[in-house]
Formats: sequence, structure tokens, C-alpha cells
Amino acid sequence: MSDQNTGDGDNYDPDVHDPDLGPSGSASGAADGSGGSGAGDGDERASEVDDVTAGINRLLDEEAAEVVEEIDYSEVDVPAVLDERDQFKSMAQRVQADFDNFRKQSAIRSQAEADRATGRLAEAMLPVLDAAEAAFLRHPEEVGPLLNQMLVELKKHGLETLDLDGQPFDPEVAEAVAHEPVDGGDPVVAEVLRSGYRWKGQTLRAAMVKTTD
Repeated sequence: MSDQNTGDGDNYDPDVHDPDLGPSGSASGAADGSGGSGAGDGDERASEVDDVTAGINRLLDEEAAEVVEEIDYSEVDVPAVLDERDQFKSMAQRVQADFDNFRKQSAIRSQAEADRATGRLAEAMLPVLDAAEAAFLRHPEEVGPLLNQMLVELKKHGLETLDLDGQPFDPEVAEAVAHEPVDGGDPVVAEVLRSGYRWKGQTLRAAMVKTTD
């Protein structure tokens, strides 16, 4: 048998029939970047995706425009819509007003609670002030500076000493424990026997006084 191949496939020589697929062709393709899936193919596919996306967006915009054009606004009850809007607006305003009132009332209650708490502390200090006043009557030079300093500091926080000497008698701020009749007129405070105090505008303790008329 002869060793020569008679079939076309057996006689196929890549270098002769297709030089581009030969060793030199493969090397040149790899060198110039044209072989395989290069960057150019990726750019082309990205461009195709962008084109498809843009086309879809155009279709959606056209369909949305058609839907808007098909709406029959003549069937819309404009007064009813406006009335409903005003109702919701009024409701929102009432809710806002209620919240503002709640916030203000909460602040007032918090402040009142703080005033009562500090007022109880100030009331607890009254026996100390009474003792300091009694000591002042006996030793004014020694006790005077200390008593004045205590009153100044307490005044910064809302404590006031009631100045009633010679003032018309007021049962809201004074308690008469003695009375000296003179001419039958309106009673006035003749002497303060125990000081009275006001805390943040409210009477903390009524003064103990002697009156005359």
C-alpha cells in the first residue's frame, strides 16, 4: 500500500491552505491584539447594551406620555379634591396646635415641679434663718454678715423677705398674733415678730406680726 494520502483532508496543510492560521499568523494575531476576545469586543458589547437600555427607556417614556394623555380630567371633581385637601390641611394644623400646647404644658409642669422641689428646700432652710435672726438680735456684729450672705444667696434662687413693717395688714402674707387698738382705723403692721418669706412670687411662709389701728 502507498503511504501517500489521497483524501482532501489528509492532504490539508495549514501553512499552504490557510497561512493566517499558521505559526506566524498566530504570533502576529497575538502580537497585534486581534486574536481571541480582545478589548474591542468588550467595548462593542457595552455599546450594544447602552443602545438597548436607551431604547427601553424611550419606549417607557412614550407609554407614560400616552397614559397621561388618555386621562380624562373632565371627570375629576375639582371642588371635592380641593375640599379634601383643605380638610387634611386643617387636620394637620390641629394636630400641630395640639402638639404645641402639649409641649408648652409639659414645660410649665416641669418648671412647676422644679419650683416646688426647690421651694421645699427653701422651706427647710427657714428654721436656720429664724435661728440666725434670733442670734443677730443678740450678737449683730458677729451674726450680721453671715445672715446677710445667706439671704443674698437664697434671693438669687427666688427667696424674698417680706417687708411688712408699717404696711397695711394683709392676711395673705401676715398672721396677726397681737393687736394694739389706737383709734379704730384700718389695722397696720406695728411690729414683725417673725419674718415671712416669698418663694418665686408665692408666699412661702406668712410673717408673724403685731398690728395696730
